[in-house]
Amino acid sequence: MFTGIIEEIGIVEKIEKDRDNLNLYINCNFLDEIRINQSIAHNGICLTVTNLNEQNYTVCVVNETIQKTNVLSWENGSEINLERCLAVGDRLDGHFVQGHIDTMIECINIYDQKGSWKFEFQFPPTYAKYIVPKGSIAINGVSLTISEVHDKENTFTIAIIPYTFENTNFKLINIGDYVNIEFDILTKQIIRLNEKK
Repeated sequence: MFTGIIEEIGIVEKIEKDRDNLNLYINCNFLDEIRINQSIAHNGICLTVTNLNEQNYTVCVVNETIQKTNVLSWENGSEINLERCLAVGDRLDGHFVQGHIDTMIECINIYDQKGSWKFEFQFPPTYAKYIVPKGSIAINGVSLTISEVHDKENTFTIAIIPYTFENTNFKLINIGDYVNIEFDILTKQIIRLNEKK
């Protein structure tokens, strides 16, 4: 379980194909605090540490995750958002994030608001029921609030403050890029229960 509050930006140092899987070698500043078998969110994807040394740690990405996320756009030197799992007793500053990506969506506009930024994303109509104005959403692992929803265009916007812009990889997102999306688990569960009635 995560909160969507990014700890730092990690660097992908190496990508190694292993049959249908990918092994990723990641460098970050909290290497000395990591242990093998620990869960870490990488651009919102919950991955398990499988190896660890003084230079980096390794995680394995299986084919199902590769197909649902933006991992294939990563390359050596890519900067990705990192968050370690929630510790019991910590403040929950974001929202409950599982690290289970639902889909990828495209960034279609970025507006410089002279002190903040507004990002606009387009989503497939099938996901419209999970997108709620002022509701929570995780984008590349970042806990955010949906500002506006435009149902006819299947788009929504989020506002990014300077701190988030500078301390996550939002500053690297360009129009046309695809980002990882995890919809709010509470919203998904409520909709599922209503649909079963």
